[in-house]
Amino acid sequence: MRLKLLFFALGLVLFSYGIAVAIKVQYLGIHPWDVLNIAFFEKFGLTIGVWNLIVGLLLVLVSLVVDRQYIRIGTLINALSVGPMIDLFLFIDIFPASSSTVMDVIVLLTGIILMGIGGGMYSAAGFGAGPRDGLMLSLSDKLGYSISKTRIAVESMVLMMGLLLGGPVFVFTFIYTFIQSPIFQLSFVKVNRFLKGISEVDQTNEKAKSL
Repeated sequence: MRLKLLFFALGLVLFSYGIAVAIKVQYLGIHPWDVLNIAFFEKFGLTIGVWNLIVGLLLVLVSLVVDRQYIRIGTLINALSVGPMIDLFLFIDIFPASSSTVMDVIVLLTGIILMGIGGGMYSAAGFGAGPRDGLMLSLSDKLGYSISKTRIAVESMVLMMGLLLGGPVFVFTFIYTFIQSPIFQLSFVKVNRFLKGISEVDQTNEKAKSL
């Protein structure tokens, strides 16, 4: 359990830092949900992290109405903690220095990779899907569409909302998922396999002690 908590916490930190890194070079394009958060921030004030928190909690509420099976304690922790951590990282401002467009692309790719790794880690820990993933899974089950089709439909609507509100949209906004999703899957599989292996070893040791 402690190891799962460690992966869950570390995953949330990496995921949040990855978002903050991407926001620093947002002119290249960022994830549709972050386009919406930044649009709310620029239009209505508060902070990007606070809007991340507000949107996350709203998605949890919607998922509870649609299909609550994917909502667990980790989902709520995710919704409450990612936004403040984004604000913290943006305040501390510990990011690679921007020197050229090429360097900014590398910085953005680093942010996307960290988001993929972190997302896979906290999901594999088994404490519940993130607010956005929980919504996708709930809608997919309810509507009978595949997860990928549901994600594309929802994120397209989110992107349009962010764009209409004046959020930053550029080329990387449209290829984000194609980069992040495979990294997320690889991270999830590796961490899940590792945790299962540790669990099996612990069970074997417990059986040996009882003999």
